[in-house]
Amino acid sequence: MDALRDAVRTGRLAPGTRLPSSRSLAADLGVARNTVADAYAELVAEGWLVARQGSGTRVARRSAPRRTAPVAVGGRRDPGRAAHSLLAGTPDLAAFPRAQWLTAARRALTTAPYDAFGYGDPRGRIELRTVLADYLARARGVDVTPERIVVCAGFVHGLSLLAQVLRARRVRAVAVEAYGLRHHRAKLTGAGIRTPALGLDARGTRTEELPELARTEGVGAVLMTPAHQFPTGGALHPDRRAAAVDWARATGGLLLEDDYDGEFRYDRQRVGALQGLDAERVVYFGTASKSLAPGLRLGWLVVPDGLVEEVAAVKETTGWASSALDQLTLAEFIASGAYDRHVRAMRLRYRRRRDQLTEALADRAPDVRVTGVAAGLHAVIELPPGMERAVVEGAAWQGLALEGLADFRHPSTPPGPDALVVGYGTPPDSAWAGALDALCRALP
Repeated sequence: MDALRDAVRTGRLAPGTRLPSSRSLAADLGVARNTVADAYAELVAEGWLVARQGSGTRVARRSAPRRTAPVAVGGRRDPGRAAHSLLAGTPDLAAFPRAQWLTAARRALTTAPYDAFGYGDPRGRIELRTVLADYLARARGVDVTPERIVVCAGFVHGLSLLAQVLRARRVRAVAVEAYGLRHHRAKLTGAGIRTPALGLDARGTRTEELPELARTEGVGAVLMTPAHQFPTGGALHPDRRAAAVDWARATGGLLLEDDYDGEFRYDRQRVGALQGLDAERVVYFGTASKSLAPGLRLGWLVVPDGLVEEVAAVKETTGWASSALDQLTLAEFIASGAYDRHVRAMRLRYRRRRDQLTEALADRAPDVRVTGVAAGLHAVIELPPGMERAVVEGAAWQGLALEGLADFRHPSTPPGPDALVVGYGTPPDSAWAGALDALCRALP
């Protein structure tokens, strides 16, 4: 295989060159036909070769590889140099409702009180907190009043605030899920808080492990994505939701609920926020990053009564971070009904994308299994053992930015199944077909 890679890389095998059949090459080399077939399959997965029914196996037509480079901030890959991106965690930015947002901004600016241009309340503008309280209660089942909401600049900013509060309360460890974003863990470890992992299985995060982690690791809180686990895609089983709340009540611990894409449900009944089970033991995190755009830098915490002053004080000393005018614009956008209309439209768009993805995979890559598609903006594509890294690297040769499931695994978690985490919400409509085609070409 190395000789074939080198021949393609150096141009000795030109793009489009047809290779011998696996049977004839095996006879020439004196090896088993399966050995040649397996080698061809791996080189196809890596993007060196292409195989088409009826036309044999040929050298792939491609330009120089456009690999995605790591980014220091957050540890996420930068898709800027790739022709297509299916990285999870970003909505379709081309679908941002510019005209409706501009209308809301004009109304907000016209009606803004004079004190909106001052420093104001570190919890955020009361106008936004009031409409958020109504929306979260209606749409997500959150037990909330405007006084308990703290506006922040997104989930990571909110987590940074909570990390400082927890550290001041002498919390030594926050349990996290076995799979998640490493830069979320980094925010906690940067505050001097350990992040031991809870196991994960078909019923979701193993919250029954919390008492033992509290005893052995000093865990005083747990960071979770209960409505739609990121990245595996399942909802936390009701028994485990109850176990988490029972643990928090019994120990005085806190549950940090990341409701990162709570608005997007397709094939199953809406899963309400965990916070509705106990408003004094759960901190609820929400943002406009998935529903609108991460560049708005608008998020919110719903904080237990006993923590509001502490969180607001930390925010006051570290900076407000969110523009008052942007907060007023979002308040107007929600109050006018434009936010609900936008979410409904995007739900339909993402559901179509999800359906197109599953149909294309069933047709062109029938050996892979797709999971985690009942909600959210991404899917998990399970691969044959040992194929994850080869497919990710092969996709890079196709100009496609992808991440494997292993990229999200906690360092203490044993290796799991080989899989891809595919963000089908990311590409604009003009690039969706090309991204889907590149994905199918990269798969075994």
